[in-house]
Amino acid sequence: MEIKQMQDLLKATDKRRNRFNHQFQRSLRYYKNENDITNRNNGESKLNEHGKDDILRSADNRVSHNFHELLVDQEAGYLTTVPPDIDVQDDSLNDKITDTLGDEFKLRLNQLVVDAANAGVGWLHYWIDDDNQFRYGIVPPSQITPIYSSDLNRKLLAVRRTYQQLNPETGKHFSIHEYWTDKDCTVFKSELPNYTDLELCEDWFSIYDVSSGAETGTSSKLNHGLGKIPFIPFSKNKYELPDLKKYKGLIDVYDNVYNGFVNDVDDIQQVILILTNYGGESLEEFKKTLKEAHAIKVDNVGGTDKSGVDKLTIDIPVEARNTLLESTKADIFTYGEGIDPADFKNDSNASGTAIKMLYSTLELKTGTTESYFTDSLNTLIRAIMNWMGVSDADSRSINQAWHRNQVQNDLEKAQTVSQVAQYSSEEAIAKANPIVDDWQQELRDKQDDIVKRDGYDNPDALNSLNGGEDDEPTE
Repeated sequence: MEIKQMQDLLKATDKRRNRFNHQFQRSLRYYKNENDITNRNNGESKLNEHGKDDILRSADNRVSHNFHELLVDQEAGYLTTVPPDIDVQDDSLNDKITDTLGDEFKLRLNQLVVDAANAGVGWLHYWIDDDNQFRYGIVPPSQITPIYSSDLNRKLLAVRRTYQQLNPETGKHFSIHEYWTDKDCTVFKSELPNYTDLELCEDWFSIYDVSSGAETGTSSKLNHGLGKIPFIPFSKNKYELPDLKKYKGLIDVYDNVYNGFVNDVDDIQQVILILTNYGGESLEEFKKTLKEAHAIKVDNVGGTDKSGVDKLTIDIPVEARNTLLESTKADIFTYGEGIDPADFKNDSNASGTAIKMLYSTLELKTGTTESYFTDSLNTLIRAIMNWMGVSDADSRSINQAWHRNQVQNDLEKAQTVSQVAQYSSEEAIAKANPIVDDWQQELRDKQDDIVKRDGYDNPDALNSLNGGEDDEPTE
């Protein structure tokens, strides 16, 4: 791509990119417990008993509540604590794919769920390294601006990736702009916001001689040879909207009511005395007399004279505020499709059916996320198979079995397994056994136990299993 074309593309996508990043950064602030109520404190939850000049209302406490992180991490933990099983109808190929995904696969899936919840979409980038190994990593959503076709297929045509880089010589930051297509990547850089200084990064990629492996120069362009744009979107929902949109207002209401409550408690301790016709000379004398004698004198002529001491206090509508806090908290978990941890505390002996009901809204949200993530993960698996040279990589059937990490009544589940054991296969029993983490390993261990019991420790039984081939011939 030429510089002029890239300048036009950057300007054309800036508005959408800035709007997206504003939304994403707001979600990140709430995820980090830097709710709007803490704006005055630069994002820090802070108590301030004397933050305002108002005599009656001097307290200005600003403490935020991290409901957003709780709801996001609930879904991420529920869906990705146990990574999905991937089956491409070939055990050997399954093992190779698992090895390629690596030990950090579930952590990266977790990060994708968090990114998708905060931004509406998470992004994964894959590449082939210098050792010809398949690699992949999570790209911050704020760096990616996708360019889709306008037809119903909504095909990914190109990706703009923009991020900051530090110039060690000047100590200043500049912007790197990568433009990815299904064939190549071209890298530009700029410092000015209007891109008038945009130029190619001629030294970004190294060029090597194929025969000798020696470096022969540098270039601003890389022909990646992957056949597809090596960026995969992991969408949260159809419209790629962040979760915070559903309940931000409710969190702000909860923060305001709660902190107003705390402010009132602080302010109520400041009792203001109203003195009418005080007989002393000064307020200092009044304080001294009140401290020493616990009494004061006033000039009262009797009759309708209202001379004396009154106190000015603040009334706190405790019941109304408690009711509002409880209903607001319930709405946050309802519209956030999560589970209030207090629900488990209040019913620690819940049955399996009751536990499933507690998880019903979370399961609804997680099921939607799983549907979108399944297609994206299939794209990654096909990219891995193409790298492996699998001939039918783009058409081979891929099965994914996702798991859930949830609280369960193990005793009740074990009793159910025991009751149906004689009518069920060993595989079904192993899968349903609450004390078994890996059902396949459980079956292998059980088989080994049978062989050891009936084979090595009982040669006659082993010979019988082998068809009696070691028996002595009979006449």
